[in-house]
Amino acid sequence: MRRLLRRAERLGESGEIPVSALVLDTKGRCIGYGSNRRESASDPLGHAELVALRQASLILGDWRLNQCTLIVTLEPCPMCAGALVQARVGQVIYGAHDPKRGGLGSTIDLSKHSSSHHHMKVVGGVMESEASALLGRWFRQRRQHSAGTVAVRSQRD
Repeated sequence: MRRLLRRAERLGESGEIPVSALVLDTKGRCIGYGSNRRESASDPLGHAELVALRQASLILGDWRLNQCTLIVTLEPCPMCAGALVQARVGQVIYGAHDPKRGGLGSTIDLSKHSSSHHHMKVVGGVMESEASALLGRWFRQRRQHSAGTVAVRSQRD
């Protein structure tokens, strides 16, 4: 998680929401890495979890990731949680809870939903204070930058 948070911090400096994910195989080897790419790729599906899942599936040559573990710095949204269920990921470990859009317990829990054909182990809150602080700093800076841009425009008008 610590390594993912360092990568996420660097990602935030590029303008993307600082979220990173990786997929580990049964031997603990990284077989998929992803970071948010929504802004840089103009891709609404460019979530870190989806990028990591695609890479892991390509490496394994199988879409079923039953024995794999996904680790991510922020609780997956419902879209990503649904993809994790579809990929049959064995375990998900995440850092910060997402009280607005969390899909694995905070707003809805798709890992335990009655419609889920697959149930995975979910561990949330790993290094949560660090993960939450990183996201909080990024969003504060983004809001301050946006407010500064609006103020400059207002002065010109």
